[in-house]
Amino acid sequence: MSFFSNFSSDHCPGTITGNPLNGLCEKVCIQAEKIFDAGIIQTRLENYSVTLENLTPANPTYPLTFVSARSLSSEGTVSDVSIERQADKQCARVQATITIPIEVVYLDANGTEGKATSSVVLKEDVLMYVPSASVMPFTVTSIASCVAPEGVWNTANDTFTISACVTVIIKIAMQVELLVPSYGYCAIPPAQEFSQEVCSGFFELPLYPQGKTCKK
Repeated sequence: MSFFSNFSSDHCPGTITGNPLNGLCEKVCIQAEKIFDAGIIQTRLENYSVTLENLTPANPTYPLTFVSARSLSSEGTVSDVSIERQADKQCARVQATITIPIEVVYLDANGTEGKATSSVVLKEDVLMYVPSASVMPFTVTSIASCVAPEGVWNTANDTFTISACVTVIIKIAMQVELLVPSYGYCAIPPAQEFSQEVCSGFFELPLYPQGKTCKK
């Protein structure tokens, strides 16, 4: 069983049926990340040069042949943040550098597969809502994904030139204490273990054939 295979309790997450006020029992204070604004940026990079680091196995036989590259995690590292509030708008100009770690897969001259790390760096300049000044500071964070299906080895400087598809979500976030209505603690059902029953179907067979019986 799990949350989504057991709806026997009102304290399990899931679709609300009937009156949503039914079962509310308290107001609770929870610590959470509040997203004040978010925006998505999707771009295609052409002729982008990446330098390989942490080659595994070490000392491959050059030249290398590109296989693929993709981001190592769903988070981008945000740096060099600049916030410029606009006098006649609710939004502010947000400038930031976003670094996306990637893993590059290649074949060396002997046909041995290898992997290395690198990064894709984007400089973003966008308009976003930024909360007013407060004791608690907000932060600029990002979620990022990068996939590079094409790449060419550059013998002159030992780099790959890649074409990459990049998706970045920039968020204005803050850790806050929120007051929310609660139905109480979740009722955690036991998890149902997966098993591949090799005898399934066989044990369900009747002990003897179920044919016609002779009438006396």
